[in-house]
Amino acid sequence: MSPSSAALLFEAEMAMAHIPVLTQELVDLLGLTPDSHVVDCTFGAGGHAAAVAKLLGNGAWLVCCDRDPIAQHYYGELEPYLACHSCFCPGNFADTLVLLGEAGFAATHVYMDLGLSSMQVDTEERGFSYGYDAPLDMRMDPSLPLSAADILNEWSAQDLVQIFREYGEERYARVIADRIVRVRAQVPFRRTSQLVDAVKQSIPAPARFGARNPARRVFQALRIAVNDELDSLRRALPAALSLLAPGGVLAVISFHSLEDRIVKRFMHRGEHPCTCPPSFPVCVCGKTPTLEAVTTRPVVPKAREIRLNPRSSSAKLRVARKVME
Repeated sequence: MSPSSAALLFEAEMAMAHIPVLTQELVDLLGLTPDSHVVDCTFGAGGHAAAVAKLLGNGAWLVCCDRDPIAQHYYGELEPYLACHSCFCPGNFADTLVLLGEAGFAATHVYMDLGLSSMQVDTEERGFSYGYDAPLDMRMDPSLPLSAADILNEWSAQDLVQIFREYGEERYARVIADRIVRVRAQVPFRRTSQLVDAVKQSIPAPARFGARNPARRVFQALRIAVNDELDSLRRALPAALSLLAPGGVLAVISFHSLEDRIVKRFMHRGEHPCTCPPSFPVCVCGKTPTLEAVTTRPVVPKAREIRLNPRSSSAKLRVARKVME
């Protein structure tokens, strides 16, 4: 088999395992050159990285990061086909960005895909999906000390209410948390089906029969809490900005309003850092912009992509460029 045929076969296999979201839009907006120095913060199954790598030459770098050890397996399959220099950095991408900066790496492009990959959602034993009866795990990195079951069985009712409201925007957070506490006093939570049942029994009957599973917000909240996702994003954004060379591009794909709000505010503050009162005729705070928008509003999937991959429907891509010094 020729190298080109092998590469095409590999891409076809990856496409069946995972469909990356907004791939063409991401690649177009990054504005890559053959000598770009790129950081893929969330490698996953490598779908975005494979598309990016096609535009990189032998003088370029592609640094791939992911906290999920399965991602390193996918990187190992992709790496032989890369024309550019590359490496894989296991661990939380916020920590990796800081370490790359300390090592003196200057990136021209940093991108993040904050969504769960299909390899996580569709692997039943990982416990990410309410569609399977599986262990309540939800750890992206299996070495993390806290699982979803630990949270459900050990946290107070008030702590559960807080994460359900803050991370899941769940309107029935209080009654769901109260039922969880009553149920766990009799039998500990171990399976996803137990949690789905507890949620369904907590909410009014009309809310149980909507178009989407009524447990989805609670599952989202637990996953965010287990993996400390929002704090990781808050740490990663300034680290990415520091890592970028002047004129470098930062791109983020988010999948729910909590993530998108953090990204939107970060980019807006980078564009409009002035803290002077509106009544001041001129700026005296001395703060100057660090970012300029590449996308004035988020890029979302087209209808055709949503038909092919319904999981892409909530995706939003925001892109900004680091201001030239």
